[in-house]
Amino acid sequence: MKFIKNIYLTYWFFILLSSIAFIFVLAFVFPFLFFIAQITLGIFVALMLVEIILLFSFKSPISAHRKLHNPMSLGDENKIKIVLSNHYNFQIRVVVYENVPYQLQMRDLKFAFFIMPNQSKQIDYTVTPTDRGIYEFGDIYTFSSVFLHLVQRKFPVKAKIKVTVHPSILQMKKMELKVFAKTAMSGIKKIRRLGHNNEFEQIKNYVQGDDFRTINWKATSRRNELMVNQYQDERAQNVYSIIDKSRAMRMPFKELTLLDYAINSTLAFSNIVLRKGDKAGLITFADKFGAKLAAERNSNQLQKIMQLLYHQKTKFLEANFELLYHNIRNHIKGRSLIMLYTNIETESALKRVLPYLKRINQKHVLVVIFFENTEVEKKIHSKPKNIREIYLKTFAEKFQMDKKRVALELRKNGIQTILTKPNNLTLNTINKYLELKSRGVV
Repeated sequence: MKFIKNIYLTYWFFILLSSIAFIFVLAFVFPFLFFIAQITLGIFVALMLVEIILLFSFKSPISAHRKLHNPMSLGDENKIKIVLSNHYNFQIRVVVYENVPYQLQMRDLKFAFFIMPNQSKQIDYTVTPTDRGIYEFGDIYTFSSVFLHLVQRKFPVKAKIKVTVHPSILQMKKMELKVFAKTAMSGIKKIRRLGHNNEFEQIKNYVQGDDFRTINWKATSRRNELMVNQYQDERAQNVYSIIDKSRAMRMPFKELTLLDYAINSTLAFSNIVLRKGDKAGLITFADKFGAKLAAERNSNQLQKIMQLLYHQKTKFLEANFELLYHNIRNHIKGRSLIMLYTNIETESALKRVLPYLKRINQKHVLVVIFFENTEVEKKIHSKPKNIREIYLKTFAEKFQMDKKRVALELRKNGIQTILTKPNNLTLNTINKYLELKSRGVV
């Protein structure tokens, strides 16, 4: 019969059955126990049959549906809810096996609980995706039992759904809240804009209603009549995020690559740029020129940036900074703020790319963003126990010093620099942008 495929025996079944079998064995020594064993076996079989009849008395005894955000956010804890309803007229115990995407590597995710008759139960758990792409959640499998829980009924609930994992939307919203909150929040520097929020346009004759504070006294004395400065609204500046996709960005940190951190940061940063009234653009490169999105300020620009970031993958070759320089010269005409996400490990690596960075910085405001190696920092603060660990600590200190020398050399050449830990990347990038904007650099 078809329903037999959905009957599963529990460990309680085997415990009781083993106990009855033991009584039958003892009956060979003590014959009076044989009658007791027969009665016990009969009761056992009767209870099992009653449980089977009750469990299969409903065609659709359990319903369930899954609640989640689509798309999910890369590298963040995404909340998932399963609402499960009991349609039996009696209390049951349910074991729920959640069928999560293979990318999450959660092979034993299950929940067990009791549900009252005609009641619902909500299951909450979180997942942290570490790769962008399509994730498929499968059906939900339930195993219900009653009374002594000798048998279980397997009942699969159709709940297949495909979701996409995009760059961190949660981080973007969190940073937006921090930047535009009326009170200062942790990490964000509240910097007052110096001077006017408008750009000077021309000097004109005073007319009734003009602001007295805009009177130009030098022009007034020359013309012997009141002259005022006229301002126009400040024009939006071009701000480009340029992401290095070479093998240097393949380095992992807390299950994400440096490229993933750069992508998450770019989305949150671009949102702040657009909210501040500037134009946001995007460029990616490695050994070849990658995606390019011209800096704009229209309503769907952030969506375009998100879609481009979603498809970016690490290349396994060296970055071609000469090609980057030529493409910037050809594609970015006006003076712009360029946030370059890369990872310069040594001074020799800097020497190869510094001439091109200096040329870019001559025509634009260049900010080079690269990463501290947190594993090296752990080794520096550890206590060596033998000669090998002393050598490792010495090399770690030298490596950290090389990073600081790279940052110092960039600053000496007039290039804005951010040396940051991956988990502080977004915060430090936004703070640098706000600082440059307050100083009138952009």
